[in-house]
Amino acid sequence: MITIIKKLIERGHAYDSDGHVLFSVPSFEKYGGLSGRSRDEQVAGARVEVASYKKDPADFVLWKPSTQDQVGWDSPWGFGRPGWHIECSAMAEKHLGLPFDIHGGGADLKFPHHENEIAQSCCAHGKTDDLSEFSKYWVHNGFVTVEGEKMSKSLGNVTLAHELLEQGIDGEVIRLALLSSQYRKPLDWTATRLEESQKFLNKIKKVWNEIGGIEESPAERGSHYKEFLAALCDDLNTPEAFSKINMLLSSIKKDMKADKLEKVSIEKSDLRKSMQILGITLNIEKQSADVDTEKVNNLIESRKQAKANKDFSKSDAIREELLAMGIVIKDTREGTTWECVS
Repeated sequence: MITIIKKLIERGHAYDSDGHVLFSVPSFEKYGGLSGRSRDEQVAGARVEVASYKKDPADFVLWKPSTQDQVGWDSPWGFGRPGWHIECSAMAEKHLGLPFDIHGGGADLKFPHHENEIAQSCCAHGKTDDLSEFSKYWVHNGFVTVEGEKMSKSLGNVTLAHELLEQGIDGEVIRLALLSSQYRKPLDWTATRLEESQKFLNKIKKVWNEIGGIEESPAERGSHYKEFLAALCDDLNTPEAFSKINMLLSSIKKDMKADKLEKVSIEKSDLRKSMQILGITLNIEKQSADVDTEKVNNLIESRKQAKANKDFSKSDAIREELLAMGIVIKDTREGTTWECVS
């Protein structure tokens, strides 16, 4: 961090003032290029109040002084500590190298934090004409709400993935629920969203089971897979990708009914490839309509015990065994229900 700050001072992008080192925002013409904020918006959005040691209201701290009872380190500017932006520039350069491919973060970090990272890193290396000299792509995720309310510890509505798994919700259902909203858009986490994701997963696996005996096309890809892939290539537009999967499922049913098995063979391959990309397993095999109800119930009971013992590997293995039998299970508050999709 000290090395980067030294470079910024040498290049005229930072200055030492009253024990502080600050980045000079007016020295970087492309500042604001990521968020698209105007000069007035930049000043209004600055998190630190305008101080006497600042040359410009938008300037931000790179290094600040510490008293002896505060955390601090020795530096060319005295005993102090870094500002909260500079460490990210230093870590990125040290561990990834510049430029690196993808920078992630919440939408609320775009300004000022990410703008300041770009400014520090580009200006320290004299790359002031191209913001991509720091990161080539930016991935900002939308906010998460729960039943319409902000997710926060103070409201007690924070939900963690392992807690959902302990409640018996399938990991693939959680995955589909998270993917149901495009990553830049807000995501409202609701019981309805989980239920819809469970239905979607059941629908996919039911269709897969129905075409279990048909050989897949080894190489050819159909239009549905190409459209699915195109949606994902459009800034990971997962809702659009899901719509293409639904179209594929409808097409498979229609072609099965019309006995167009050669087309179904291609569509089956398309479905598998699509699910592989989404991380969804497809391993149901076509089974006889005769179901050993006692065996199914015993397996469900064994899975219940495994979950009670927090043996989630065994629980998942039992679910997979049931799927291989053509049995789709669903965990509800009232218990586990099952359906034969053979």
